[in-house]
Amino acid sequence: MTTALVDYDSGNLHSAQKAFERMAADVGAGSIIVTSDPEVVAKADRIVLPGDGAFPHCRSELFARSGLADAIEDAVIKRAVPFMGICVGMQMMATTGHEYQETPGFGWVAGDIRKITPSDESLKVPHMGWNDLIIDAPHPVLDGITTGDHAYFVHSYAMQVSNPDERLAHVDYGGDVTAIIGRDNMIGMQFHPEKSQDAGLKMIGNFLLWAP
Repeated sequence: MTTALVDYDSGNLHSAQKAFERMAADVGAGSIIVTSDPEVVAKADRIVLPGDGAFPHCRSELFARSGLADAIEDAVIKRAVPFMGICVGMQMMATTGHEYQETPGFGWVAGDIRKITPSDESLKVPHMGWNDLIIDAPHPVLDGITTGDHAYFVHSYAMQVSNPDERLAHVDYGGDVTAIIGRDNMIGMQFHPEKSQDAGLKMIGNFLLWAP
């Protein structure tokens, strides 16, 4: 059993790697492989796509690596490999991003990535720090997670889902901000589970055992 943590030079993978390795050892989920090799990704049993920074830059870096985006899409769509997107990795699951310019995503979860506009002017953007999750729908990756559990966010743009059933959790930041999306064999987290202490580690462990 292998989990591919995709490396495309769009974020510091160190903390994610350590968190996934820790939980893989705890739950007996095999090995974590940090890779940019399409052949390794294509053979993986699970795929994790992180991402930090601007949506257009992350997408450009991913698609600049020959065969990597295709390997991810083939695995996720054709083989139904369990997939987790983190931060901008989650945003790339959407139809379109609107950060600086209109940028296509994978289109796996219908919706747009748009700038957060809190109704309270005292709330700063980027949305940075701890916030309480509000669970909208049950999901195996959220087993043991309840409304009020904390997650760590660093972002200025967020997902606006077209289908409310595909929003699994949100937070209140001067209005609803999507925190978790998912359908079929895919789940995405706007926050960083690897930096979200016990709740984040629990979700990582659940993902590593998830059999959609």
